[in-house]
Amino acid sequence: MDMPSSRHRLLWPLLTLVLLLAVNAAFNPSFLHVEWRDGHLYGSLVDILNRAAPLVLVSLGMTLVIATRGIDISVGAVVAIAAAVAAWMIGGAVSGGASRYPMWAAILAALGVALVCGLWNGLLVARIGMQPIVATLILMVAGRGIAQLIADGQIITIYYAPYFFIGGGWLLGLPFSLFIAGGLYLLLHLAVTRTALGLFIQAVGINPTAARVAGIRSRRLVLGVYAFCGLCAGIAGLLISSNVKSADGNNAGQLLELDAILAVTLGGTALAGGRFSLAGSVIGALIIQTLTYAIYSLGVPPEINLVVKAAVVFVVMLLQSPEFRATVRSAVRRPAVRELRA
Repeated sequence: MDMPSSRHRLLWPLLTLVLLLAVNAAFNPSFLHVEWRDGHLYGSLVDILNRAAPLVLVSLGMTLVIATRGIDISVGAVVAIAAAVAAWMIGGAVSGGASRYPMWAAILAALGVALVCGLWNGLLVARIGMQPIVATLILMVAGRGIAQLIADGQIITIYYAPYFFIGGGWLLGLPFSLFIAGGLYLLLHLAVTRTALGLFIQAVGINPTAARVAGIRSRRLVLGVYAFCGLCAGIAGLLISSNVKSADGNNAGQLLELDAILAVTLGGTALAGGRFSLAGSVIGALIIQTLTYAIYSLGVPPEINLVVKAAVVFVVMLLQSPEFRATVRSAVRRPAVRELRA
């Protein structure tokens, strides 16, 4: 949780982000350049923030799930389902700027389906008692098929211009997607710091049995966080489909669940549950997007970019490990002690 005592855990993620920005700036002199053109801010930094918005949304939902000792590997499939529902209802193969259904109805339907997906995962975990990775694996596999059934096995192209504003529009000179991601973060931050929600999530993550004995309705809480995670994935699906003006049931949100888990762990949230940081998850998402930008801008061959990403994540996780740092300090101190004794 974003408490003053846990702010030091953001040190390594922040240093990693700053280092990646410095590397990009060293190889690309115009990387840090931001200019105002045609009423908007343009630049690599703005582009990174815009492209990181869907990952930030999914990472926020994943943070709460992991904090309750869970995991949700179906978020990528939920992104595809929500995008397919919205695209089918708004445009489909309809040309000429027409919309099959009102845009507000399409958005509500997409978010409603995503919420139902999250509730399904929550029911399997909280009520049926399935292991989270098994419960969400079911939807991960079936979700792609559901999305392709909605899209009839095709990539649905969207022609309705107002829909493009969600993921590609601008407000006050900034991408509109930043306001969506920032607004959700602010609401969630207030919920976990200004109410008892954050303490309840921590209690369930640390010891679900003790939390239940203490009067916390842990099953309802777990159900709620999975539903919220599904909703976050649904919003991300709207951003992605709006930005690319289409919905691909097979590829939309592909491997997004892995990036979200990496972002959450990079931000200092414990996979064992209990300790979590919303701000850390946002920083983790920015690290992954900045790293992706660096890999492509530096001309790293596509076939090894995932290896480079994994190596960087591995190093950062080692640096965040108290046990690893203690081992390094012990190894450094031993020669010094020997010299003093000699």
